[in-house]
This record gives sequence, structure tokens and C-alpha cells, in this order.
Amino acid sequence: MSHQQPNRDTGRISVPTIRAMKSGDKIVILTAYTAPMAALLDDHCDVLMVGDSLGMVVYGFDSTLPVTLDMMIAHGAAVVRASHRACVVVDMPFGSYQASPELAFANAARVLKETGAACIKMEGGAELADTIRFLTQRGIPVMAHIGLMPQHSNTLGGFKTQGRDDAARAAILADAKAVVDAGAFAVVIEGVIATLATEITRAIAIPTIGIGASPACDGQVLVVDDMLGLFERSPKFVKKYADLRGVITTAATTYAAEVRGGQFPSDAQCYGVVTTDAARKVK
Repeated sequence: MSHQQPNRDTGRISVPTIRAMKSGDKIVILTAYTAPMAALLDDHCDVLMVGDSLGMVVYGFDSTLPVTLDMMIAHGAAVVRASHRACVVVDMPFGSYQASPELAFANAARVLKETGAACIKMEGGAELADTIRFLTQRGIPVMAHIGLMPQHSNTLGGFKTQGRDDAARAAILADAKAVVDAGAFAVVIEGVIATLATEITRAIAIPTIGIGASPACDGQVLVVDDMLGLFERSPKFVKKYADLRGVITTAATTYAAEVRGGQFPSDAQCYGVVTTDAARKVK
């Protein structure tokens, strides 16, 4: 768990605190989409990320593209309500910020107003620099996202590792420098060659958050459902810290057997029935 202290006024770790963690304590980030999960993760994370990955994880879409602004706001508000310590960042979904800086500002302002989150995250590098600058100059903190960008999956031809050749490396490095110059306070680097992520981390003055990148990054993020082993398959960069898929399967199997066999509910789960244990306590 990070040693960073929450902001005394809000009780939360602030955006300036996260930015100041460059080359200091590693920044711990997990995704959270619901109030119960946010409450469980809050004390252990510096940032809770309400990712548009919820489209795939929660709603079962094939990509993040169908996710709407209303979805992100509903889940973002739930995560903020259930947490008290972590800085909360909400993803801007596809189509909510690309058309113009003005549209991006209107939608980002709505996200912050209706969720209570501290900041938003947007996918894009040099082509998004003007938008990032427009937002940050108007009081909206932006976490950038470069490398493998799921919202660009159609353009990229799927979820493929980025930065494999010199031209691609140069373009991603230029993206990193562009978002820094535009005012982003941190940048997620996803699905790139480890040496490139290391180079970017050393080259820029804001924290880098790795996901399928490099241990040299200033912080790391994982989709919590992947980390907890809720899916049968997961990307190479995921380390499963638990096997909740197995736990849930076992519990559901036992429950189904007890219902079908008449063992559940027992007297202990029924109202108005005095169980043996309760009778002993009365005596």
C-alpha cells in the first residue's frame, strides 16, 4: 500500500499528489466499476480507475466502443460514493471527446460534476494534445493513455503489442511528449514493448502507469477482474492473485446441490423457527 497521505481537505489522495509521485513511491491502481468493489479496494490503491473496460467486463461487449457516457457516469458515481481515500479517475468513452475540444470539455465537466471524481482519462497522443490543453487550462485534470488504445482497436487491427519497429517507437514516444506538453498529469502506457515503456518513463516528467508495459513505469494498473482470476483467459501481462472463478464455481455448485437436495434453507435460515443453538442460549 502506498505511503502517500490523503488530502486533508477532501480526505482523498489528490491529483497533485499523484503527479508528485514521479520516480517516488510506485502508484497502485486497479479498476473499479461497482460500489462493493470500490469499498474493498479503496484502502489499498492510490487511484481507482473507472475504466471503459466495464463494457467488456460488466456488460459483455466485444469491445469498449459501445460504452456510453451515461454508463461511465453511473459507475463512476458508485465508485466515488463507496470510496474515501483513493483518487478516482473516470474514462471518457468513445465518441465523447474526439469531435472537438469544446465537446470534450462539456462531457468531461459533466463527468466530474455528476460523479465527484477528481479527473478523467482519454485515449490519444499527439492528435489529442489540443484537447488535453483545452481541458487542463479550464480546470479539468487529464490522465492520458497511449500505446495500445482499445478505442482504436478497429484502426490498430485488434489488440496488438505496439512499438515493435523504429517508426512505431518514435511515434509513441512523440505521443508521450505531446501529452506532457499539453498538461496531462499522468499517462497510461498500454501494450508496448518493455524497453519503449522504460525509455518513455525516463524521458518525461509526469508519472507513467504501465499495463502490459514495463516494471520501470512509475505505477501499474490492472483490470481487477483479471487480477482476481474471474476470467478463464486473460492477457499475458496479467498476474492472477486469486482464483475467484474457482471459488464462485464451487460455491454455486454446492448451493445448487443443497437446494435440489432440500438441505437449503435449513431452520437456521428461516424466521420464526427456534434452532437448537438458539434454544441452548435461551436456557
